Amino acid sequence: MKFIVIGITDNPEPYFPPEVMDIIRNGKVFSGGKRHHEIVAPLLSSDAQWIDITVPLDAVFEQYSSLFIHHPLFPIVVFASGDPLFFGFANTIKRKMPEAEIVLYPSFNSLQMLAHRLVMPYHDMRIVSLTGRPWPEFDRALIERIGKIGVLTDREHTPAAIAQRMLDYGYSDYNMYIGEHLGDSSQERITTLTLEEAVHRDFEYPNCLIVHRGTGTLYNFRHEITQRSCPPVYFGIPDSEFTLLDGREKMITKMPIRLLTLQTLGLPKKHVLWDIGFCTGSVSIEARLQFPHLHVEAFEIRPECEAIIRENARRFGAPGIEVHIGDFLEADITTLPRPDAVFIGGHGGHLKEIMAKVLTVLMDDGCIVMNSVKAPKVLTDSHQLWDEACQDLGLQQEPPTKILLNDNHPIEILKAHKL
Repeated sequence: MKFIVIGITDNPEPYFPPEVMDIIRNGKVFSGGKRHHEIVAPLLSSDAQWIDITVPLDAVFEQYSSLFIHHPLFPIVVFASGDPLFFGFANTIKRKMPEAEIVLYPSFNSLQMLAHRLVMPYHDMRIVSLTGRPWPEFDRALIERIGKIGVLTDREHTPAAIAQRMLDYGYSDYNMYIGEHLGDSSQERITTLTLEEAVHRDFEYPNCLIVHRGTGTLYNFRHEITQRSCPPVYFGIPDSEFTLLDGREKMITKMPIRLLTLQTLGLPKKHVLWDIGFCTGSVSIEARLQFPHLHVEAFEIRPECEAIIRENARRFGAPGIEVHIGDFLEADITTLPRPDAVFIGGHGGHLKEIMAKVLTVLMDDGCIVMNSVKAPKVLTDSHQLWDEACQDLGLQQEPPTKILLNDNHPIEILKAHKL
């Protein structure tokens, strides 16, 4: 099985080197998207066979397999956009047919072309694809304060939608550079905008963009880049900065306890955190900012807390926290990413039932953490409830961490995991 994968741009009159032209002239079976077919059709022989690359891709690869069975000596010549290894079709071939031989003739990808038009060095650019993908990697780049982010878009994740998300979470100190129809000289357009301007603009598809943070005018052809602020960087957000539930200072995990709790959860090596009983969202937000690779699912029974966590997330620049309002014990958790770290910030007297439900989805290397307050007037000892639940559910406990913070009641950070 052999594929010859040729990268092309949107240029309606493409240039190919002599070696590639020989391959096209002698080829029998070709494949690519409908747009690629329109571009290269004049170069193909009248008896050439063409296979459209459309979803579902399994059907496309069934056609490929059938051709290889009947014509094992014929390579399939595939046309793909830009560099076929850059979020491209060559990667799909490698995944679907790992034994196949692949010969590549790449072109520039769209983000390279955009950087070339801007004369912008791109060796330090973080690449994020939002083409058929959700926000997490883009959010991560923002939280990590990456100064130059190249973004592949789609019809949902448009330049306007991307600019709006950045503004919503306070990342306003960027300018946006949008390239439309790159490679097609008759339609190609490069636009430089502030995020506030980009929110109100529509752009033709296909397009891609670069967001760049800075105060100079090197890549800005229209106006000065205004110095703007972005969310401050904290290692431990001050408690006083959070919007609280009814202004109640006790309804928040205090900052030193919060940081120790994240350490106990072992988040540098975890992937999915569930925060059950988030209240103000302080643990979820701190975790998201300190460990941007984490996927965070936050649960709370009180509906008024939804507005609070969203306000705090925007204030501190923490996009990507998935919020669930309602009784955790009644929630459908089967479709959510399985956690390998769970923090129980509130249980309403149903600790054992919550832990039992968590165990139905907890990864084998996962852990559960809870903070227990030693308050003399509290009738129910949460540490005792924890011990009983761990014993009944067959969990192995680690030695608790005991803390006395200022004049507050002593706190124990409890941790357990599967045997």
